[in-house]
Amino acid sequence: MEFQELDIKGVWLIKAQRFGDSRGYFSETWKKQEFEAHVGKVNFIQDNESFSSYGVLRGLHLQRGEFSQAKLVRVSRGEVLDVALDLRSGSPTYGQHVAVRLTHEGGEQLFIPRGFAHGFVVLSEVAQFQYKVDNIYAPHSEMTIAFDDPDLGINWVIDPAEMLLSEKDKKGIRLNKVKSLGF
Repeated sequence: MEFQELDIKGVWLIKAQRFGDSRGYFSETWKKQEFEAHVGKVNFIQDNESFSSYGVLRGLHLQRGEFSQAKLVRVSRGEVLDVALDLRSGSPTYGQHVAVRLTHEGGEQLFIPRGFAHGFVVLSEVAQFQYKVDNIYAPHSEMTIAFDDPDLGINWVIDPAEMLLSEKDKKGIRLNKVKSLGF
């Protein structure tokens, strides 16, 4: 596996080696010992999967406090633009984000530590998105940041008129309100 720490400390792009032949390929997508040697110890407790069509935007989501989650995300079908927004208190990169295209062809994974909001938009006809988390889902601690907050400067690649959002994601709060909510 190749591990590359991105422009925001703690966010890692991980690429697993693929062994292919005329039948297809084989790849080890998770190796605890190798992950911990590069990124550190994380106790993933649950795997999740979503399936979405072109233009679906999910995010920017995070859980606060004791229910904060680290995530290891990947695409097993299609292509997404994946975004991690740093909301760690005292971080020199607070309010900054990284955006990475994840594809099933490339097999890229993104590790997002605790204290980040996370979201993605589907760029292909459909996308199957898988992620590991290190904490339970706790709706009472969840927060949604406005994907279109101009202070974030996120280029989601597709026209907002083509995006499909849940009601929750349409009502995300702006970054400048996050601290006033006790985060």
